[in-house]
Amino acid sequence: MSAVLVLNGPNLGRLGRRQPEIYGSTTHDELAELCRSWGRDLGLEVEVRQTNHEGDMLDWLNAAADDGVPVVLNAAAWTHYSWAIFDACAQLTAPLVEVHISDPHQRPEEFRHTSVVTPYATEVVAGHGIDGYRMALEVLAGR
Repeated sequence: MSAVLVLNGPNLGRLGRRQPEIYGSTTHDELAELCRSWGRDLGLEVEVRQTNHEGDMLDWLNAAADDGVPVVLNAAAWTHYSWAIFDACAQLTAPLVEVHISDPHQRPEEFRHTSVVTPYATEVVAGHGIDGYRMALEVLAGR
């Protein structure tokens, strides 16, 4: 089985409680289990992590770069302004799929319309809710 990291940024640990009208009612624990299950079905060994601390995310991305591990990344708010995340994504050697539960381009806040992750993403999956994570894993599995 091929290893894949699913990395989630700030506030995604509050899924199911934070703005369910935008992000749905699935909790982060439920999302993690879904990702592992979808991964098994695709022949992927999926590890899911979430952090509110940018340094942790940078460490995980740097380790993925060193180990050549593919990444599904929802950098959340960092997507729009973190040059440190931009630099870490630039170092990745395996595919990166950017994922967003909502579609940032359809959101009213202008700042959400820019992504520092997209220049390094093999593909961007946005606006498909939690199912976007399944779609991102399918991209990494070559389906």
